[in-house]
Amino acid sequence: MVETIRAPLFVPATRPERFEKAAGSGADAIILDLEDAVAGDDKDAARENLSVDFTALPVVIRINGRGTAWFAADMARVAALNPAAVLLPKAETAEDIGVLRDGVGDIPILALVETAKGIANARILAAQDGVRRLVFGSVDYSADLACEMEREPLLAARSELVLASRLAGIAAPIDGVTVKLDDPALTGDDARYARSLGMSGKLCIHPKQVKDVLTAFAPSEAEIIWAEKVLAAGDGAVQVDGAMVDEPVRIRARAILAMLST
Repeated sequence: MVETIRAPLFVPATRPERFEKAAGSGADAIILDLEDAVAGDDKDAARENLSVDFTALPVVIRINGRGTAWFAADMARVAALNPAAVLLPKAETAEDIGVLRDGVGDIPILALVETAKGIANARILAAQDGVRRLVFGSVDYSADLACEMEREPLLAARSELVLASRLAGIAAPIDGVTVKLDDPALTGDDARYARSLGMSGKLCIHPKQVKDVLTAFAPSEAEIIWAEKVLAAGDGAVQVDGAMVDEPVRIRARAILAMLST
């Protein structure tokens, strides 16, 4: 279930009145946030607001990071609720994953990689038992490196998450947020860029971003037509629309058509 999430939408756990509305936004998963969206004095109340029965969509809970005062209580609440997945911020080491797994059992883990150390250990994180996806915390990563939150400075990190996921045999990673909300076209453009690198989803922080993200991670009509032509062209090395087609190209074509069923 968590392997096919493309456009998960964040909702602060302090706003339970928004939970059902978020589920009706078109997002394919809801992330109830106990971390960045919740002030320290509100953590306990936010934890009590958590619920997973307001929607049939996958509900993911972002807990507070290991080493914070709220980590243990967050794990206990997650274990009791049994959500679709738990999102671990500042994931950096195998020990981080192991401690979380001890606390929540078999609940799938999404490792949010948002520091230099996390990126350096991405292949280790992806290979840990229980980790089903890597997620890029691009805003925090940019702050950690004191680099611009632009495509070129973050290219190496995004590519490493894609490679780490492939080596571990888990689903391709989910990209970080687009923070600019007054330019609707930018979210879709960012999502298409992430997909071009091999990512398979993107975090959303506003309902109006969801549609553009879902569209970007779905095959276009042109891609579907191309894939069907490629697979109808037969085996061996052949030409389709003036380009050579062999088995690696067919693998790409099958992957495009497989997206239609997810």
